[in-house]
Formats: sequence, structure tokens, C-alpha cells
Amino acid sequence: MPASRLTIPRSRSAPPPKQEIAYLLTEARERTLLLISGLSDEDLHRQHDPLMSPIIWDVGHIAHFEELWLTQNLDGPIEFSEMPGMYNPFEHPRATRAALALPTLAQMMERLREIRVRVLDRLDSLKWNDDNPLLKGGYVYNMVLQHEYQHDETILQTLQLKKGAPYQPPHKTAFPAQRGSSAEHRAPDTGGMLPFAGGPVTIGTDDRAAAYDNERPQHEVDLRPFLIDRTAVTNGQYLDFISDGGYERQELWSEAGRRWVKETGVVAPKHWFRDGGAWFHQIMDVTRAVDQSRPVCHVCYHEAEAFAKWSGKRLPTEFEWEAAASWDPSTNSARGFPWGDSAPDSKLANVDQLSFDIAPVDTYDRNVSPIGCYGMIGDTWEWTSSDFGGYPGFESFPYKEYSEEFFGTEYKVLRGGSWATRPGAIRNTFRNWDYPIRRQIFSGFRCARDA
Repeated sequence: MPASRLTIPRSRSAPPPKQEIAYLLTEARERTLLLISGLSDEDLHRQHDPLMSPIIWDVGHIAHFEELWLTQNLDGPIEFSEMPGMYNPFEHPRATRAALALPTLAQMMERLREIRVRVLDRLDSLKWNDDNPLLKGGYVYNMVLQHEYQHDETILQTLQLKKGAPYQPPHKTAFPAQRGSSAEHRAPDTGGMLPFAGGPVTIGTDDRAAAYDNERPQHEVDLRPFLIDRTAVTNGQYLDFISDGGYERQELWSEAGRRWVKETGVVAPKHWFRDGGAWFHQIMDVTRAVDQSRPVCHVCYHEAEAFAKWSGKRLPTEFEWEAAASWDPSTNSARGFPWGDSAPDSKLANVDQLSFDIAPVDTYDRNVSPIGCYGMIGDTWEWTSSDFGGYPGFESFPYKEYSEEFFGTEYKVLRGGSWATRPGAIRNTFRNWDYPIRRQIFSGFRCARDA
């Protein structure tokens, strides 16, 4: 199966050919169905974790979101920003969705087919109209594609938490040699910290073809000089934190962090366990000794913040993170991706899911930013110290429930994507967010400090 492409190049203002849209919709659906292809109806309907939906609900939500935006809302006034009924995420919180009258897989497959037929028929008869902001540059199709890509990552989070037998990835399309290998004895080149000179940089984008509303508008920020880690924090570095009593040393934790540690009794990243004197880690169906050369994953914001304080550093702001990933001092301009403006794929970075694993540091030698930071796209999402909010001049589009409903101090911003992120749903300006206590996401971090 080919890897997905960035839905619309950043410089493209005209809508893409209808044939390309149809291909991308088909490819996105093939990936969704590939990920769930080995699951039983019981697995699809089970509540594997209170934080996650039954997988069949995610699939239904994908389908009905597509129907809403690519048929009902395409031409006239937007009637609903989220579909009414059982697939509305605001009406039905995740922990309650297993009690809904969810369809069987066979029924869902028929529903997927019916909706897609109507969507493609509507696409075929569509007349592009730049006066309609949903259609300008093909935006609404990009939004729906990215929505499916993002739910695929959510499904993989659920599968990492799967009850019963571990999830068996579709190995024929994966990379079993990489998944089964362990570079435990490799000495990772974490490379210390790199300087950013500071000064005015551009943050965000004015793109209206693919970017979400929370990435806009592009604006200038004047940054003070800072240092930032060349790589994400590795398992080896995190093991040193644990060995030095990191979870017991209250002075390293914020008040909220101390409360979280006390309530949860956590002593290591999620999915780590101790056997004798060694730490082990499970990712999907693979269990191995914790590999010191790979970025640490499944840590929450509080853990990242405590590690940063232990190491004499801090977490970067999201503006510092984006500048380190994108700003090219030689051209005084921002790149779309650390390596340039070419779209990501599984050769440039550990993205697009089919590795089903985190790669050792420096595996992707082109995944380097202008100032030399490695791996800022792929492997793990990276926590920043920033609360999630709108940029100056923010305008909600096309519905406030995607971003604006979550603005405030409750959520922290994450950047950079993970191995489970599809290429069409990540770029230097992309902003993810979650509660500071969340660890089911594929989250890691890198540190910064003032220069």
C-alpha cells in the first residue's frame, strides 16, 4: 500500500484534481480498514480503556463526519458542526460509548460503502466555487482526510491498550526486522544542546487549503536566545532519572504533578514494567528490554516537566519548538518540515504507522532541522510548556468545536507527530493538545533552557 501524501502542497491555492481527491479518500479508507483487519467483532466493540472509544465507534464517527461535510454541509449553510446522534463526541463521552447500540462490523462496512458512494457521486458533480471557503483550495476534502488520519492514530492508541491478546499488526506491510530488533547496546548520539540565536521568527501559517484554524494566522514572534536538545529524550536518559529517584523527589514536581504521582502511584512510563533488575517495554505485540537508544514514549506532561527540572533544563515553549524545527537562519524564513518543504514519508521520518514502533535515535539521517535538531517530525509527539490557545487574529473555521472549545489552561500543546501519525496530518505548524495527565498518546519530549 502506498504511503499517503500531504493532501495539498503548501503553495497550492487551486483545488486538486477530482481524481486525486478520490484516490486520497480511497487510500485513507484502505489504511483504516487495514489497521482493524485482524480484529474480531468483540475486539471492535469492547471498551479497552475508559479513555478510549470502542474502535467500531471511531470507524462510524469517521464515516458520518465524512457524510456530514462532503454531502450535507458542502453547498449551503452549515447545519451541524458535529453530526447528531450516536457519533457526536460531545453528546457521548468516550467512557459511555460502549453502551450505545453500535452496529456490527458487517453493518458498518455496508454503511461505509453507502456513504462513500454518495460522497464520490457528489464529488463528480461538484463545481468549484472559491466564494465558498469550504471549497477554496479543496479545504473541506483536506479536513475530512486529516480527520480520518487522526482517528487512525486514535485507533492505534486504543490498540496499544487492547485487552486480551495483544494487537497483531498486519506484518506483511510492516517492517518486522525493525520491530523485532533491539539496539540496547548502541550508544545513542544525543548530541547535547543546540543554540537558537533568538530574534523575530514567523510562527504558524496563512495556508487555507490544508492547515487547521488553530495554525493560523501566521504571525511574528520575537524570541529570546535559547538552547534546545538535539534529540528527544531517550529511554536511556529517562532510566537515569528513574534511578536517581526522580519519581520520589518531590522538589522536581509541580504541585499538580506531585498530586498526580501520589494518586496514581506511577514509577515509570506507561507500558513499562520491571522484571527482576531490568525494565521492559511493550509496544503492540512486541515486548523487549527497554532500548536505551530510542526516544522515551507514553509519558505525560508532568513527567516531562519533572525530568526537565531534574536535568537542569525546562520544556520548550511551542514557539521555541516550532522555531527550532522550521526557522532557517540562512534564508530568514520558515520551512514546512525540518528537512525542507517536501512532504514527509516513511523514508524521511518515522511516520505513517507501518513501522508500528519507535526507531532508535538518528535512524533517519535527513530528519534534521536547519539548526541541527534531529527527529522533530515522527517517532513521538513532544510536550511543550505552552497552554493551548488561539493565535492573534484567530478565527474559528469551519466549526469552533475543533479548536476553540479547548482553548485555555487545561490543555498543553504537543508538536511533531509520532510513528502513528499519517504524513498528511503533520507539519511544523501542526498543533496537538491534551490534558497534562494523559499518557495513552504516543508522547515524549525534548528539553530547552535559556541561553
